[in-house]
Amino acid sequence: MIEVYSWATPNGHKVHIMLEECGMPYRVTPIDIGAGDQFKAEFLAISPNNKIPAIVDPAGPQGKPMSLFESGAILIYLAAKTGRFMPEDIAQRYDVLQWLMFQMGGVGPMLGQAHHFRIYAPEKIEYAINRYTNEARRLYTVMDKRLARSKYIAGADYTIADIAIFPWLRSWKNQGIDWADYPHLKGWFDEIAARPAVQRGVDVLADRRKPLVDDTSREMLFGKTQYQRR
Repeated sequence: MIEVYSWATPNGHKVHIMLEECGMPYRVTPIDIGAGDQFKAEFLAISPNNKIPAIVDPAGPQGKPMSLFESGAILIYLAAKTGRFMPEDIAQRYDVLQWLMFQMGGVGPMLGQAHHFRIYAPEKIEYAINRYTNEARRLYTVMDKRLARSKYIAGADYTIADIAIFPWLRSWKNQGIDWADYPHLKGWFDEIAARPAVQRGVDVLADRRKPLVDDTSREMLFGKTQYQRR
């Protein structure tokens, strides 16, 4: 039974989807990031960067418990543990890993900034909105071009690269995206969204997430609390 410490965010959904796709038993402990659960000592013990998700596998390497933070590392770990969604061929494996890193280094951070400045920032800064909206569109273009010649992001097969990217595109409207501009990506998105395991994964903790409308939640996510030394 994998212990999952998570919340209903794109990074959390990556791991939920992977566990559902692999059919692995898991138990979720909600980490309410709007209430500050991510700063509690027991969570920091397994996720020192105070970010969700994190997992504890009681049957890790050599049968010993293994804890992991960072969603990309967790996906790689689960792929290795199950033998699913990561090719054995070395060249194909690096194709997957480069697109996974594309998500970790580009899609996640840049779309996150687009969300922040378009939706959550207390003041609307035109320069920031334009910068990150344009970067979101550039990244969508990269993916659309890739999917014009590839069935999935990293090649012919569905992999952890697809699992990592998909949740970040669910808020396309908030990122200033018009799907009509990215037909190949839209086709891929619709196919992934129709997978039963994906539907189950994005439903995990979905009923617990609340709009960020109160001052406490905004402080926990965007204020000085996150910068305190612990």
